[in-house]
Formats: sequence, C-alpha cells, structure tokens
Amino acid sequence: MNESAQLFEADFAAPGASRDVRRKRARLTVEEALARTKLCPYWLDNPAEPPAEPSLAGETRADLLIVGGGFTGLWAAVQAKEQMPELDVVLIEAGRVAHGASGRAGGIISTSVMHGLPNAVRVFPNDIAELEAFGQRNLDGFEETLERYGIDADIEWNGEMTVAVDPEHIDHLRADYDLHRSYGHDVTLLDAAATREQLDSPLFAGALWSRNRSGIVHPAKLAWGLKRAALELGVRLYEHSPLIDVIDEGATVFVTTPAGSVRAPRVLLGSGTAKVGIPDINRRVLQVRDHVLATEPLTGEQLARIGWKQRQGIYDTRTQLNYFRLTKNNNIIFGGLVSYHFDGDPNPPRDRQRDTYYRLAEAFYKTFPQLSDVRFSHAWGGPIDYCSRGSVFAKRYLGDKAVFVAGYTGFGVAASRFGAFMGLNILFDRDSPERALDIANRSPTYIPPEPVRWLAAKVTFHAFDGADAEGGWKRAWIKGIKAMGFPM
Repeated sequence: MNESAQLFEADFAAPGASRDVRRKRARLTVEEALARTKLCPYWLDNPAEPPAEPSLAGETRADLLIVGGGFTGLWAAVQAKEQMPELDVVLIEAGRVAHGASGRAGGIISTSVMHGLPNAVRVFPNDIAELEAFGQRNLDGFEETLERYGIDADIEWNGEMTVAVDPEHIDHLRADYDLHRSYGHDVTLLDAAATREQLDSPLFAGALWSRNRSGIVHPAKLAWGLKRAALELGVRLYEHSPLIDVIDEGATVFVTTPAGSVRAPRVLLGSGTAKVGIPDINRRVLQVRDHVLATEPLTGEQLARIGWKQRQGIYDTRTQLNYFRLTKNNNIIFGGLVSYHFDGDPNPPRDRQRDTYYRLAEAFYKTFPQLSDVRFSHAWGGPIDYCSRGSVFAKRYLGDKAVFVAGYTGFGVAASRFGAFMGLNILFDRDSPERALDIANRSPTYIPPEPVRWLAAKVTFHAFDGADAEGGWKRAWIKGIKAMGFPM
C-alpha cells in the first residue's frame, strides 16, 4: 500500500460509543474510499436538471445580449427583465446552464460582495460602510428572488464559521471578530471546547461564528431556478451556443456562434475566464482550479459522531484552506486543494484522475478521523475566476457597448447577483450609488502573461502546501505576494 494513501485512523469514537463499535468501524484507505467515486460534480448528478434549451440557429437581433449561463449571466437576465420588461434579451451559453463554475461551487453564501470583510478593508478602505450595506441589500434581494419565483435551492440560513486549525491562528480570529463587530455583524468567538460542540474535530482550536445573513445553498438548483425564471420573464436562452467571434460594428456588436449570430447594441459578458476575443480581459483574470469531494450520505449515527447540529458552512484557516458544508441529504461537501494549469486549461486531464483527490481525502480524514468509514460519492474540479483584488469588477469594452463582469475569486454564489446589478447599471449608464465607489471605477491590476503566470502560480501553490507548518521561504513568498496586493 502506498504510504501516502493511508488514511488517518480514528483516535476516538463517537461520544458514548463502545469499544466494540469502534473496533468494528471500517478504516478505509484513500484508494478504497475513492474506488467507486463518480468523477463529476455532485450538484449536477441530479435527475431534476431541466432539459437543455435549443442552440442558436440563424441570425437574430436583441436589445441586450448576455454571454454566459452561469450565475452572473442568469442574474443579469432576470434583473434586466425585471427592471426593463420591454427589453428583448438574448442569453447564449457555451454548454449547459450551471455546468461551468456555477454548478461546481461549494455553495456557501454570505453578505460579502468582496472576498470577505478583511479583504474589503484591504482593497477599499474608504468604502467599507457602503459595501457592507450593498452586501446586506444584495442578500435580501437574493432571498426575495428565490421566494418570488418559487426557486427551491435547498437554502439554509445557518450562518458560517471560520475555524482555527492551529492555536497560533486564534489572534487572527480575534482581529476578524473585532472587525465584524465594528460593522454590526452578529458574530461569536468560540474557544476550542465550544467549537467542538458545534462541529467536532481534533484540529479545531477555536472559531468565529457569523450567525446570520449567511448559509448554504444547492448551486445547481439555484442556477436551474434562475434559468426557469429568466425564461418565464421572456428571455431567449440558447444552450450549446459558444461565442466564436465578437466584432465591434460601431453602433452594435456582432457575435457569432457555430450555427447563428446575434447583433445587439449592448452586451454583458458573464463569461468568467473563458476567452471571448478581448485580450485585456484575460490579462486581468486567471483561472485556478478548486477540487471538491462529496461523501456518501451520512447516517444518523455517523453524523452524531461529529455533531454539526447547526449545519453552518465552514472555512478553516490553513493557507491552503479547506471548506465544508452539509447537503440536504447529509453528504459532506469538502473542498480545497487549489491548482493552476498552463494557460488556464478549462478541462485539465488531472481533474479526471482519482489520485488527484488523494491529498484532499487525506485532509478530510485528518479533519474528521471519526468518519474513517465514510466513502466519497463524487469528486470534481472547478474553475475560480481569480483577480488581483479578490472581488468582482465590471469593466467597459468595445466602445462602452460591452461590460465584462467577473473576478469573484471564489465568493461568487451570492456576490454574482450584485456583480450583475453593477454591470447592468454601467452598461445602461444608470445613476446608481455603487457607481460612485471604487468597486465600480477601479479595475484589478494585470496578472503576468504566460509562462511567467504559470511559473509564479506553481511556486505559489507549492508554497501554500506546508507554509503553516514549515514557514521559511514558503511563508516569505506568500507575504511577498500579499504585499504586491494579491489576495491569499
């Protein structure tokens, strides 16, 4: 047996469990735990997925063209029709709705329209109060939209916790606690014992629990619900219609797909890290790959071993962080292990190889050794649209007829609604409060081109692995990247 593929055995049984129960509990190797795993997203392996809409065929015109059927494009389509019902809106999606980044996310949501409050303070120190207000209104609108259109996305408003996996990280949690309290957040700082009462892991030294305006959602069901809402509002939506070319015609933009074309005076690009023929876009965003595991559904007895009665979404404080949450059926979604592939390869072969997920499985069992008998049902990789400031941006192109919206850096499930709102306001030149802020007027800096981009990413992600324990050059490298303004 490959030593690196051994699982961490349970050091203790569930509270009240007998020695016989502990002895009988299976202790799987990583290979065994992943042997039957489907290499596809848990969220998309669902018979509730709606049928695909037809692909675009022939020539058409629209008042607004939206490129991309992920969260940004879907939120833009719904909000555009709600605000301007008379608009003829066309949305084209290269594949299936939700099959890109949106259907591969962890599905933890919060009020932040940035990459968390500490990042907002770092990037936009003069606008924090306004950004906090936008974040709260955005989440209120998020919830109202789900209610208005009857979107059942398994949403649970249980709060979120950041758990310290090292006593040295407690000071960081205290600083975050003070920061969140200063902006009116309902947060609680927990010691190790109180943290393990919420979710039991031998690694946890403490936690910051944000108790409201955050929770968990089924990302694919959310996207499918927004798709249905957009169709009901009259959006013409075409799947399997990738953008082939975009041409600035002066008064209009002409976009071609394999079997059709759209001519429109305004275009909103919710295309993430995909290449759409505007080189400047890909100088400002890059695609990193997140990796995710889903366990088989936990039994009541298995769930009792770890507690988690409040079902919060969880982030830990590792430099190479892990995040985890429960599904409606009590699968644990466990993500992390970020990587980069040359030129932002959107479909790297490594995502389809089981050994890619061994280290993530090891991290799972180290976090929850009392679940050493739990197998994994699904494993997948997904793109994250990373930018230098760690928050959504909206930038004009093609003589102001197109606006590109992206850069969520892993926080796009809820923030995409705000990003679409801001992008539409810029595109239609509407007077809106967020347009007075830096978030609407400043763009992220350039990220170096290949091969420097690939080399820097490789060194950075290698530094992530072991930086907490080893320090040395790895920690120095990460500090240097932070000093350059990149979110870590």
